[in-house]
This record gives sequence, structure tokens and C-alpha cells, in this order.
Amino acid sequence: MGNPQTELIREFDRLIRRDPGKRGLIDSEARFGPLCTDHLLHAAEDLVQAGTHVAITTGFYIPAAEIPSAETDGPPGSILLAMVLQECGTQTSIVTDALCAPVVAATARAFSYPESQIDVIEGDDPDWVTRFYATRKVSHLVAVERVGPSHTPDSWGRQERVAGLEPTAFHEKVPCDHHDRCHNMRGEIIDSHTAPLHQLFERLPDFFPEAKSIGVGDGGNEIGMGAIAWEELARRIASAHAGLIPCRVATDWNIVAGTSNWGALALAASVALLKDQSETLFRWQREEQLRILEVMVREANAVDGVTRQREATVDGLPFLTYMQPWEGILSFLAR
Repeated sequence: MGNPQTELIREFDRLIRRDPGKRGLIDSEARFGPLCTDHLLHAAEDLVQAGTHVAITTGFYIPAAEIPSAETDGPPGSILLAMVLQECGTQTSIVTDALCAPVVAATARAFSYPESQIDVIEGDDPDWVTRFYATRKVSHLVAVERVGPSHTPDSWGRQERVAGLEPTAFHEKVPCDHHDRCHNMRGEIIDSHTAPLHQLFERLPDFFPEAKSIGVGDGGNEIGMGAIAWEELARRIASAHAGLIPCRVATDWNIVAGTSNWGALALAASVALLKDQSETLFRWQREEQLRILEVMVREANAVDGVTRQREATVDGLPFLTYMQPWEGILSFLAR
């Protein structure tokens, strides 16, 4: 029998590996096998052992929404993770861009997380990464539902290939004008609505070589997914544009979940468990989670990223379906 805490975190991982929205990454695991096994466990262990200042990037802008705004997936999980880390003695900050800032700020207010700890990046200052790291000694950099750029021939060539999959497909499926571009799940380029926060991850080793990075995503286009071979993602993503979507930016650990909020919530629960602080999680029951989503919509016009409607839902899921993994985690912790 393994360590009880380790086995419990693996149960958390199983709970978030469901795909009611049929995005593809989780739904395909029965056929192709699991992605990023034990990354949740190892990310949580490292946060507990070495976390001093954790910067969490989040925010995914939906320009074609009913009211253009950031989506509901990402900020709630990010802020709850930050709250739990702080209660466990770790300093945190939230990083977003100007277009997503209203939704992230509204989420912070709903959680009573200090808005002074939110960094809004414009991205038009060529020295912004240097300025950011000059004032923050970051031990961990986390991305939760934050889009990153697609592969280039160089980034594709540096990856380890997957045996049995056709390596030349990249050049056939990813035209030059789609190299190094941020895409949504429809294969549309969204660079003009996305500040280059991925540069924080690419340049992290230059400033803090010992720092670690964590990605949390659900679709394949998020920062962190570069830890998975392009062809592995391309065959799993449930989209006619699957080849365009995979993000090239890798992280040390990459947490794959049915929604990114689930991945962040599971990471928060895992840290709290390892820190013997699980009781801090029980204030965020179903009613509070719904209240937070409603605040995001009411105060900042947050939208569902799948339906593109101004509504207090996540990725097109009925609220009770959305809550099932989190309530399952709390149920395990209450035993």
C-alpha cells in the first residue's frame, strides 16, 4: 500500500480526468493512454517543499463572445489556488493581461484576494519580462487556462517523437502562417487579443534557474502543453484544426483536466492535504463557487468559453456537472 496522501492525490487526479465536454485530451485516454501521469502529485510536492513565491498566470479572452470578455475557466481556479497557498504560508501573485484584468479583478474581489497582488501586463514594453522578474523572486510559475503560441518547425524538431505516429504530418497540417501563433479551439488566431505572458515561462531559467513551472490546461492550446509531443496532442484534440492548436511552451509539470479550473482546484487541494491544511478548503462549497461565478458575470461580463454567452457556467457544462470533481475531492477529504 502506498503513502495515504499520495494515493489520495491520485484519486484527485482521477476525479478531474473526465471529459463531459468532449474536448478530446481526457476522452481519448481510454484509447491512447493517460497524459502526464502523476504530474499533479509531483507539482504539489514541489510547491510544498520549495514554494516561496508562486506567480500564477491566467485569463483567456473571448473576442467573439456575446460581450467580448475573459472566460469563466481559469480565474476562479487560479485565485482559489493562490488563497490556499497563502494560507499555507506561501507568497503569491496573479498575472494577467489588460483585456482579462476586469474579470480577474472581479474574481479576486469575490474571493477577498488582494487586488494589489494582481499584475496586469500590457506586453508592449520590450523590457517587461526583465522588469517583472527584477521585483519578484519567483520559486514557481503557474499557468491556468492561459493560451500560448503554437509550434514552429524548430520547437517541433526539439521534441521527442512518438513511436508509431507519422512525423511528417506537422509540415502538412501546420501552414507557415500558423507557426508561433496563439489559437483558440476553433483554430482561429487570437494573437491580437493575447499579451505574450508565455515569455515569462520561456525566460524563467534566465532569472531563476532553480525555479519550477506548472501548466494547467484542458484543450491543448494552453501554456504547459509543450510537455506533450505535438503529434500526441494532434491525434487527441477533438477539432478539425487539431494540428494548429497545440501550444509549444512546456512546463516542468503539466496538469491535464476536463476543465482548467478542476486542475487548479485539485492542485490547491493537494497542497492543502500535504500541508495538513485541508480544512481551509471546505469554505468553498457549491454555493460559494456559484456565487463567485455570478460575481464574475455581473461585475465584469465574464463569459462561458464554449457557449460564448454571458452566463455563470464553465465550458458549457451544467453547474452541477461542473461541481462534481470538486465535491468528490471534498468528499474524500471529509472521510
